[in-house]
Amino acid sequence: MVLESVDDHFSRKLRTRTPRERPATQHDGGGIADPERLLTYFDAQLESRHLDFAIRWLQTQGHAYYTIGSAGHESNAAVAMALRPTDPALLHYRSGGFYAARARQVEGSTPVEDVLNSATASMLDPISGGRHKVFGSVDLNIIPQTSTIGSHLPRAFGLAFALGRSRDAAMTPRWAFDSVVVCSFGDASANHSTAVGALNASAYCAHQGVPLPILYVCEDNGIGISTKSPAGWVERSLQSLPAIEYVAADGTRPAELLATAQHLADRVRAERRPAILHLKTVRFMGHAGSDAEIAYRTAREIEDEYALDPLVATAEELIDAGVITVEDAVGRYEDARERVMESAKSISKVRRLSSSRAITSPITSRAEVATPTATAERRALAFGTRWPESEGELTLAQTINATLKDTLAARPEALVFGEDVAKKGGVYGVTRGLRKSFGAKQVFDTLLDEQTILGTALGSALAGFLPIPEIQYLAYLHNAEDQLRGEAATLRFFSNGQYANGMVVRVAGLAYQKGFGGHFHNDNSVAVLRDIPGVVLAVPSHPGSAAGLFRECLQLAAEGRVCVYLEPIALYHRRDLHQGDGAWLAPYAPPGEWGDEHGSELGQVLTIGDGPDVLIVTFGNGVPMSLRATPVLAEDGILTTVLDLQWLSPLPREELVRIAMLFDRVLVVDETRESGGVSESVVTALIDGGYAGVVRRVTSVDSFIPLGPAADHVLLSENDIVGAARALVLDD
Repeated sequence: MVLESVDDHFSRKLRTRTPRERPATQHDGGGIADPERLLTYFDAQLESRHLDFAIRWLQTQGHAYYTIGSAGHESNAAVAMALRPTDPALLHYRSGGFYAARARQVEGSTPVEDVLNSATASMLDPISGGRHKVFGSVDLNIIPQTSTIGSHLPRAFGLAFALGRSRDAAMTPRWAFDSVVVCSFGDASANHSTAVGALNASAYCAHQGVPLPILYVCEDNGIGISTKSPAGWVERSLQSLPAIEYVAADGTRPAELLATAQHLADRVRAERRPAILHLKTVRFMGHAGSDAEIAYRTAREIEDEYALDPLVATAEELIDAGVITVEDAVGRYEDARERVMESAKSISKVRRLSSSRAITSPITSRAEVATPTATAERRALAFGTRWPESEGELTLAQTINATLKDTLAARPEALVFGEDVAKKGGVYGVTRGLRKSFGAKQVFDTLLDEQTILGTALGSALAGFLPIPEIQYLAYLHNAEDQLRGEAATLRFFSNGQYANGMVVRVAGLAYQKGFGGHFHNDNSVAVLRDIPGVVLAVPSHPGSAAGLFRECLQLAAEGRVCVYLEPIALYHRRDLHQGDGAWLAPYAPPGEWGDEHGSELGQVLTIGDGPDVLIVTFGNGVPMSLRATPVLAEDGILTTVLDLQWLSPLPREELVRIAMLFDRVLVVDETRESGGVSESVVTALIDGGYAGVVRRVTSVDSFIPLGPAADHVLLSENDIVGAARALVLDD
């Protein structure tokens, strides 16, 4: 059979249909409560459909680069019409109808041009500036999402959680307290662990009465690319969520859908409780332009679904109610085509990003942001009468604890949260006393789910808070790393810097805990963090520099950057470098007394010693290990200087190369692994920077870290450092 196009079907279906008899009680406008509202809905649907057609046409002309369309999903326009244009929206990639309908709520909007510029990677795209095809607009309060697997749901949860707390917050959030967060996703994405985790977290909070004003919209077209959703599965799984109201709606019943969406949105706004709208949709023209749908579906299956076309359904409802005629409906359809195609033809020649600097500027640019300081009263709330600068020398854990207290005292928008951080004070006591001093508004425990922890940070940062989430162990981060890679790091990139989610993620990690805990408590892999563009990774090694590094991360976060502060567990409570010397303690410098001479700014390194023979480049646990190796090497007449990188991403290349040029030999001491470790990048940076001396590296073994004494066989040791330095000098 010859497959009829969905475009041709619309006009043929309307012109050959059998009119339905109008009820005798109907007046002009039939049984439709608000004919004008339904016409507005219809026009938004038409605009979205013809944008899909236009983008496909632009692709054939070599001008468009993204063809995942909204055809069949245009009923999501009803959700936009149920909400205020000031309500934040995190949308599924088939949300063209929503975008068109919301734009009609904001005077001066240009949705057709917005979407076409986005699809053609034009710098005139108002949200990404030509970096990606996304539905996003600051003026429309649509936060750009590129998720294909529902990974934006934790952020949506976090934003709703933050707005739910904002009434009692000592800061003004970006959105009003009575806002509703709307988050849409597909039926296939509903099975992804990220989406399931966010929905579970929503139910978890709602069960406890935590305010959570979020409307989830599952747009169910029954198929994920080529895999059908089992009949009844999505409905049953979404209905099973406790404490979340579930309502089903059908995109082929437009007036009823408009009323249902409005009722549900109003309920969420009034009650501050989450709800799910399960919206039955259909998918036309395949998954995307490259998808040969006929390869896995018969022509009959495809064409039979035309009966579910939401545009036809809306037109028929308007016609049967006497609001418009068949010719009016077809005329509106063709008028929309003409208007959209006229715009498409006018942007066939576009200005695109043309340099790496222009492309990366949103994730690398700095901004001037004031650094707040706490009043004496707020510091007294944190420390009582025993201020840390008067308490003598502190360990790394004590220094981080004092820095966190000063942060919470100075920044009422700061939030510290994670597993066991509040009442318990953290596994290693680093957050001890924070909850007692600042209460549950600023310090709170979360459920045991790293995706939700980071999602809470993503959303609360978007709302205007400064989140400081804790991931209990580095190995646990890998459960949720995409929340940093795919969501946190990309927001400034895909919004051209117009949206940001600055945060400081504290992670306890690295090894050398004398075999305790095995792999999950001794993870020495940081490759996934160093591979994310725009993410800053700092590693403190000594209490003397820990506060400064953390404050620099806070400053970067206030500018919108995503920072990870990786705390070496083995150094938390260390007091000595050599037995009894107290060299791994330091006095605490309060905010305002930390000058540039401490070298904690992004891109700065620390050097220890002045030995001329070998520069040892290291970080974290490698710093005390290298310093303990120093006197052993001195007995052989090998005098060393130790360089603490401090920043592992971006690597402080300029400072590294500048200092290395003063030495004939460089040894890179890397506690991470031989493959994919930090040392590979350090050596590359030296070579690229023109270093002409001899450079070698010594690392841990490519292995997971086993339990007990066996760990010593795969971890870098002080003897390894001594041996490598000796060989470096002898081989020269």
